Amino acid sequence: MVLWKFTLVMRIDIITCLPELFDGPMNHSIVKRAQKKGLIELYIHDLRPFTINKQKSIDDYAYGGGAGMVMMIEPIDRCINELKKHSTYDEIIFMTPDGDELNQSTCNQLSLNKNIILLCGHYKGIDQRIRDHLITREISIGDYVLSGGELAAMVVADSLIRLIPGVLNDESSALTDSFQDNLLAPPVYTRPAVYKGWEVPKILLSGNEVLINDWRHEESIKRTKEKRPHLLD
Repeated sequence: MVLWKFTLVMRIDIITCLPELFDGPMNHSIVKRAQKKGLIELYIHDLRPFTINKQKSIDDYAYGGGAGMVMMIEPIDRCINELKKHSTYDEIIFMTPDGDELNQSTCNQLSLNKNIILLCGHYKGIDQRIRDHLITREISIGDYVLSGGELAAMVVADSLIRLIPGVLNDESSALTDSFQDNLLAPPVYTRPAVYKGWEVPKILLSGNEVLINDWRHEESIKRTKEKRPHLLD
């Protein structure tokens, strides 16, 4: 079931058993603007219509016993096969805590794709055969467990969409974000120049672009050494 459809540059299909969770994040801010500009094509697919049992269940008990339910292979396979009838996908990505940890380099790489699928897990996990035969990549947003893959899929989608040319009003903004070039972003300031005696660094008020850029680079290195020293390795 398609909940949102927009024009073409990058197509993102998200498969989930809780499509209503995407109502807010996918309809506001940068993601909304990207859709209005026709720079992304975003589809949210409810998994339940792809099951063939009368109860519309998409999970079952695990073979061998144990706590928790497992997402069944058939609805997911049927959904992915239906999508493949209409598009060729560069990546079919499963959001899972034990996947490769998301970083800016991965976001940059994935943003160059034309068509991707994000599969949101739920319950105790998904049938391993899906991971073995249907998934091309597995991504984690951190070493912790969420109730489902929906929030992780939103994070990935947002991180890719903002990198698409034309999405941000100032395209250079994305190039100066933290983790580009393995450096954290430098401190930023705005008006007033003095507040409660707290002053903006005078170099930023000098109007000398070369000196300002040098200062920002030095502050990026300093901040990275303090907060993320492993990035400098």
